[in-house]
Amino acid sequence: MSVYTTVTPEQLSAWLENYPIGALIGLEGIAAGIENTNYFVTTTHGRYVLTLFERLKPRELPFYLNLMAHLARHGIPCPQPIASLDNDYLGELNGKPASIVTCVPGADLAQVNAGQCATLGRLLAEMHLAGASYRAEMPNPRGPEWWNTALPEVLPFLDPDAAVLLRQEVHFQSAHRCGDLPRGIIHGDLFRDNVLWDGDRIGGVIDFYFACNDVWIYDIAIAANDWCVASDAMLDRERTAALLGAYHVVRPFTEPERGAWPAMLRAGALRFWMSRLYDLHLPRPGELTYAKEPRHFQRILEQHAANEAELGQLFVP
Repeated sequence: MSVYTTVTPEQLSAWLENYPIGALIGLEGIAAGIENTNYFVTTTHGRYVLTLFERLKPRELPFYLNLMAHLARHGIPCPQPIASLDNDYLGELNGKPASIVTCVPGADLAQVNAGQCATLGRLLAEMHLAGASYRAEMPNPRGPEWWNTALPEVLPFLDPDAAVLLRQEVHFQSAHRCGDLPRGIIHGDLFRDNVLWDGDRIGGVIDFYFACNDVWIYDIAIAANDWCVASDAMLDRERTAALLGAYHVVRPFTEPERGAWPAMLRAGALRFWMSRLYDLHLPRPGELTYAKEPRHFQRILEQHAANEAELGQLFVP
């Protein structure tokens, strides 16, 4: 969500002539995030989000845009892509693939409680079930294949102890992919800043551009590593129980999922430690950029690896 590609009001006004959403009133760059160029767009019809895709290729993007449209049709609160007058969700602006979607209401939360974790757990289960009828497929772009590719690129930036931990965890995860687990579409990045709250309800889930096909329990672990982690980098028991319990009511967990929980928590921590290292040390130039601190997920991984038995006990449903 950084601004890598500048768009002027004049350029956007011309581009919007192919969209039935009114005349441009305001354009504001969004600095948070690291993957794409994003702007808030205000027109005479309302407020939208414009995205210019910096890494994803045009052939990949229909998966994500059609997924959001699919989930929105099934009642999941998320941005709805706007079709052009040519009936396409995907366009091109300043040489980059581009789309414009509705702006969902609400704001993200810096701190969350058990009740909000329960609300998220229910919605995540509903989103997994709604995505089960989505027929397009996308391999995980930040899964084991990418971990092994990125490993030698980030190792030179680590101290010896961190380098050993990273190597060991990539090796550990290669033996714990759990092919028998329930799977389907996952969000893949369901952090607090990707969930907007409108009062006590979730106004919208955003940023689906790491969505892919993978095991559902991994998606839950990614969420728990952000929503349920305390200041000591360990899972908070009350928030974790609320997240898992609410999810379980909508889509009951299987016994293999219960057994895989500690490894999936470690996998979620590894994925974001690795990607944050990569984005911090191997950045792309951008007008406004924001790279998140990787040490946070190193600490979470260290705690998960040292407390595997306790992680299993936290899986209470």
